[in-house]
Amino acid sequence: MEEIQSQSDLYRSSSSSASSPTSRVPSSHFFYVRKPGSLRQPISFEDSPEWEDTPDVDSRMEDGGGGGGDSINYATTTTPISPSLSKMNSGSMASSPPPVPEGGGAAVVVRKIAGASIAWKDLTVTMKGKRKYSDKVVKSSNGYAFPGTMTVIMGPAKSGKSTLLRALAGRLPPSAKMYGEVFVNGSKSHMPYGSYGFVERETQLIGSLTVREFLYYSALLQLPGFLFQKRSVVEDAIQAMSLSDYANKLIGGHCYMKGLRSGERRRVSIARELVMRPHILFIDEPLYHLDSVSALLMMVTLKKLASMGCTLVFTIYQSSTEVFGLFDRICLLSNGNTLFFGETLACLQHFSNAGFPCPIMQSPSDHFLRAINTDFDRIIAMCKNWQDDNGDFSAVNMDTTVAIRTLEATYKSSADADSVEAMISNLTEREGTLLKSKGQAGAATSVAVLTWRSLLVMSREWEYYWLRLILYMILTLSISTLYSGLGHSLSSVATRVAAVFVFVSFASLLGIAGIPSLLKEIKIYRSEASNHHSGAFVFLLGQFLGSIPFLFLMSISSSLVFYFMVGLRDDFSLLVYFVLNFFMCLLVNEGLMLSIACIWRDVYWSTLTLVSVHVIMMLSSGHFRIRNALPKPVWTYPFAYISFHTYSIEGLLENEYLGEVFAVGEVRSISGYQAIQGNYQISPDTNSKWRNMLVLLAMAFGYRLLVYVLLRFGLNKNVSGRLLLSHKNNNSSR
Repeated sequence: MEEIQSQSDLYRSSSSSASSPTSRVPSSHFFYVRKPGSLRQPISFEDSPEWEDTPDVDSRMEDGGGGGGDSINYATTTTPISPSLSKMNSGSMASSPPPVPEGGGAAVVVRKIAGASIAWKDLTVTMKGKRKYSDKVVKSSNGYAFPGTMTVIMGPAKSGKSTLLRALAGRLPPSAKMYGEVFVNGSKSHMPYGSYGFVERETQLIGSLTVREFLYYSALLQLPGFLFQKRSVVEDAIQAMSLSDYANKLIGGHCYMKGLRSGERRRVSIARELVMRPHILFIDEPLYHLDSVSALLMMVTLKKLASMGCTLVFTIYQSSTEVFGLFDRICLLSNGNTLFFGETLACLQHFSNAGFPCPIMQSPSDHFLRAINTDFDRIIAMCKNWQDDNGDFSAVNMDTTVAIRTLEATYKSSADADSVEAMISNLTEREGTLLKSKGQAGAATSVAVLTWRSLLVMSREWEYYWLRLILYMILTLSISTLYSGLGHSLSSVATRVAAVFVFVSFASLLGIAGIPSLLKEIKIYRSEASNHHSGAFVFLLGQFLGSIPFLFLMSISSSLVFYFMVGLRDDFSLLVYFVLNFFMCLLVNEGLMLSIACIWRDVYWSTLTLVSVHVIMMLSSGHFRIRNALPKPVWTYPFAYISFHTYSIEGLLENEYLGEVFAVGEVRSISGYQAIQGNYQISPDTNSKWRNMLVLLAMAFGYRLLVYVLLRFGLNKNVSGRLLLSHKNNNSSR
């Protein structure tokens, strides 16, 4: 806490545009003691000091540093200071925030990040509703962001914050349409892979990996090059996000050990994007679900990241006074309308000029949201007749709709809006350095990384396969003891068929225990695919190769127990086929579960669907009624032919009874095929069991092909559609 406080005080004491209001306005003016007798009265918009007139202040943007492909060359440009700041005692303004010292006193060398400027002009986003593109979520927004600064998009819920952020990053959904222009380094070309990072509000982390392992595997998936180079960028990302103390700690914990808290998890998700060393970093709600201490530490860490040269643009709903003082610029939205864009301190003056000065002892963000959030009107309407001992329940009786219109009109007619337009024109009058793609890991590397990561995750998380292995052994022991000691007589044929049916059907049904783990893998894939860290093919291949050892372990352990306890034919080649057949059955079942999990992406509906599918497969597998006697429509076609239970059981029974001879009396004997005809329908061909094996293998690949189609043309289509839509709109506006 002392380190956090010292870092926060250092930023607030700086003379940069990110400093808090207390450094620009005398403390006796910003925080004051109320008169006796008024302490218990509610704070109103009228309780605010008057800002004194102060001289104008100039600010200049420094040249972007860096070299090679990452360098951003700027002309030394005079940045027009917000006119509202001319009325405030701000002193000299530094062009970049001071460095934040690391704890321990040791000097830490941190590599600079070459940032990039971004500007947007007349940006409008419409969402496709009942009428085609009728709802305007963002309306004619203007703004910009510089390297080394933090630009925050603030507003109440459903104000268009996330939509504006996604429009700038080129991540709008297909149902959205964008108008206007977005410039990166003065050019309207889109941002290539690796030049920017985007952090979702909720990101999926792998709890069974340590922070360093998680970031290292992410670097292997994102970056080309050698392993030692990727280790260095991982260490840089850990250092940049102040995660050194948690680098070797499991993200989700293990057994009695606790995992990372929400603040550290949020910083890990940001560090995953930093391994690419992006020029611009977009973050959706970095303070989402964070307490005040974690929020302050997060913003101080992001401030340190900005001081390294990165351009930060993020959304935020609400912040404390300390956090608010760390922002450089603020874009205030309400119902898609821009109520203000400029430096954070100038926003306070803007509200004061509009007639809504910030109350004393109140957070500026709370004051802004109180004025522009229409939900407060309903609260006041509910409480207008309530009285307490000291008067009205609320002394603020302002209509927020009127406040929004007043603030919007004041901003449009102010010199602040003119200065924003002048800065955008200055940034876009000539094109700067084009951002280049930093390359991506090859498909073979991605498959190898995902396979090894899947093996590591499955070996650490007991609910993945270890719990299923225990359940399979319990089930196998139960079935084996129930059907043990059958013998090899003709009278035991029906019971032996029932034992094989119960073993295959119930073992497949028990595989549903793996649904939560598969859903978790799909969520991880969606998180990585949204940033193009992984593709559908490499994900499926890596997951398939990673699951083979565990599925084979389950198949061989269960098969050996069942085979010898029930007393099947004593032949090694028949035992090998039994193990392989059951292994193929598990592979098919895994593919079926994965496909249904991709369709529903919900534990309840996936489990319900799988239980229903398995019940239908059991009924049509030919045990309860021989397949020739099944009704042709529906039960025979298609249920009996798409049921993998049918091919697995048929292959196992052919393996057991073809070539077997049973004595009937003293002189007559019948073949195993003849003995089983009354109980189950099998083929007399000795090669039929291998055809059944090939059918199971084809079904295993067929289900995964279905998963590929669902992922490739479901999720990936949406991701690529968002990018193509944004880039197409940018190009059409030229």
